Amino acid sequence: MTDAQRYPMRALVFRRYGGPEVLESTEVEPPVAGDAQVLVRVRAVGLNPYDLHFVHGDPYVARPMMGLGLRKPRRPVILGSDVAGVVEAVGQNVTGFGIGDEVFGTVGLGGLADLVAAPVSAFAPKPEGLGFEAAAALPMAAVTALQGLRDVGGLRSGQRVIVNGASGGVGSFAVQLARALGASSVTGVCSAASSELVRSLGADEVIDYAREDFTRLGRRYDLLLDTVGNHSLRAFCRALEPNGTFVLAGAGGGRLLGPMAQILGAKVQSRLLGPRVLTMFAQTKTEDLLIVKGLVEEGKLRPVIDRTYPLAQAADALRHLDTRHAHGKVVVAMNGAVTGS
Repeated sequence: MTDAQRYPMRALVFRRYGGPEVLESTEVEPPVAGDAQVLVRVRAVGLNPYDLHFVHGDPYVARPMMGLGLRKPRRPVILGSDVAGVVEAVGQNVTGFGIGDEVFGTVGLGGLADLVAAPVSAFAPKPEGLGFEAAAALPMAAVTALQGLRDVGGLRSGQRVIVNGASGGVGSFAVQLARALGASSVTGVCSAASSELVRSLGADEVIDYAREDFTRLGRRYDLLLDTVGNHSLRAFCRALEPNGTFVLAGAGGGRLLGPMAQILGAKVQSRLLGPRVLTMFAQTKTEDLLIVKGLVEEGKLRPVIDRTYPLAQAADALRHLDTRHAHGKVVVAMNGAVTGS
């Protein structure tokens, strides 16, 4: 055990469900790397709607599956899923990583702390030339976009792709990845304020959702990736070719059942609407993190960071994320750096 591991560490926890106001900074005992785990000193944390679901405790029916109590968490929960940092220690069965290596990955929970321990499969080497804040913006959102287009959507070269929510965390990566995977055209749906950003990411066309409803324009696409859930399934399918594919990558469906209601609805309506209607849950794994790393290093993929907050303002960071108007990712820098307005 290193000297740093012998002393309490900073962590952001919540002890009851609610909004960002329930978060509190405290000191806790540091974790220790298990036999197949890596202990990482966290330099930055990328926030996701996933984190908000834990704080809200929704959907209610998933609280036991998330390891949470029905009325309140069974114990204080350290928030934070996507991290970037430096390896502090490795378990005795770990190969491929050593002390001092710079890594990024998804740890599930526990990231908003000085140290986090997670299975070695949760991490990959940090992309060369990328800072910790930018690397922390990558894991869950970039892998969700990759798996949604490549695996679930079956994107093939020459297809026409439309991304609804193109300026958000997943959407900003999806626009770039659709281009990298060979789409013949990429259309982004976002606000007018985000149109130049989305074009800079590779979109051929940008539709301002406040002025036009893309489901009623009469244009047809081969693949639609949705991260917003702001139309009915029938409306989404109006924008697809008869043999097209709709991938629902955004969480929704209400606080009681969450996305389970959408999954059931998709299975029923997919047989009735013509286009395939598919839902997804991304699984972040090393091999896909390595693909993301390679695309970043090749200049084909870049994270978009809306704002960076220090740990002391992490509640404000989650509050901003909860507005659903962030352009790209919201990041917490453990060293206290702040960017954005």
